[in-house]
Amino acid sequence: MRIGLIAGPWIPVPPPAYGGIERVVDSLARGIAAAGHEVMLAVPSDSECPVPRVPEMRSSEPAELGSTLSELSHVVRAYRGMREVDVIHDHTLAGPLYAHRPSSVPVVTTIHCQLTPPAADIYRAIGRRAGIIAISRDQVSRTPDVPIARVIHHGLDLSTVPKGTGQGGYACFVGRMCPDKGPVEAIAIARKAGIPLRIASKMREPEELRYFREVVEPLLGSNEEFIGEIRDAEKYALMGGAFAFLNPIQWSEPFGLVMIEALATGTPVVGTPIGSAPEVVKHGATGYLASLEELPALLTQARGLSRAACRASVEERFSSDRMVADHLDLFAQILEQGLPLGVPDPRAVDENQIEHSLELGA
Repeated sequence: MRIGLIAGPWIPVPPPAYGGIERVVDSLARGIAAAGHEVMLAVPSDSECPVPRVPEMRSSEPAELGSTLSELSHVVRAYRGMREVDVIHDHTLAGPLYAHRPSSVPVVTTIHCQLTPPAADIYRAIGRRAGIIAISRDQVSRTPDVPIARVIHHGLDLSTVPKGTGQGGYACFVGRMCPDKGPVEAIAIARKAGIPLRIASKMREPEELRYFREVVEPLLGSNEEFIGEIRDAEKYALMGGAFAFLNPIQWSEPFGLVMIEALATGTPVVGTPIGSAPEVVKHGATGYLASLEELPALLTQARGLSRAACRASVEERFSSDRMVADHLDLFAQILEQGLPLGVPDPRAVDENQIEHSLELGA
């Protein structure tokens, strides 16, 4: 197959630090090429992913993060370079709605955001002309009329993630500096448990800086060490040295790549059972999911969980090889059967996979 991949205009692929979507696109591009297929990648020109790329793309525009104009310009250039592919996998929001994309080439898109009512309106429209991939069952559970071709969990290239010992004597928190990610809750949980906490956080946008200065920074004391934003090698060292990863999210996060990164280092996840967390973490085996009131006691118990089991859960369920294979299977199905492939109810998607995930996340 000849497969076109499109990422957004704001962050290079792979990302130098923050960038979950870009990390997924990088893994897909490398994995699809390694499987013997042709890849054409439309990404910012300063990207370093070692596959053929669409020419004349602009360099990354982090200062324009979320800008409609920069995304639309990027999409126009991307589709201009996608004339000689069999299927296009678009990770932008605007691309699947672009009126001048090649009419003979099927398009698949992945929902990376929470399906709020406005987002659901957009994806209902996209579903008329493109296949839609969800990244968790929870993501689409409240909008059964959004047509989903398949639920495919993210995967991680385990060769890039070293196993950690968990002997650092601390818990860690890694996430964007915003209320949704629960940094305030992480501080309170660790402090109540008497566990030192190390905090690494992406903090670039004005609202992130404001939240840190006004809310989080005044809470920091001798029990907490604030590190800031870090690159992958530093992140994996931080996670691997922790005996637990705190993830007390306060929103229905569609997936949460950071959870499988922590598990890949061998570190159990302790957090709230919100969003996709129950699809990733097996309570009592690879972490604990509970209310904020229960989490301090469970944080101390996380020392006794098997780090080997945490790593194995990623090897078995969240590897990049599995993610790539799932996508290739869907692309082949689309080329054989055509579009649309959406189903009106996510419960109808891969029942065996769902039952297995429910068992693991119980």
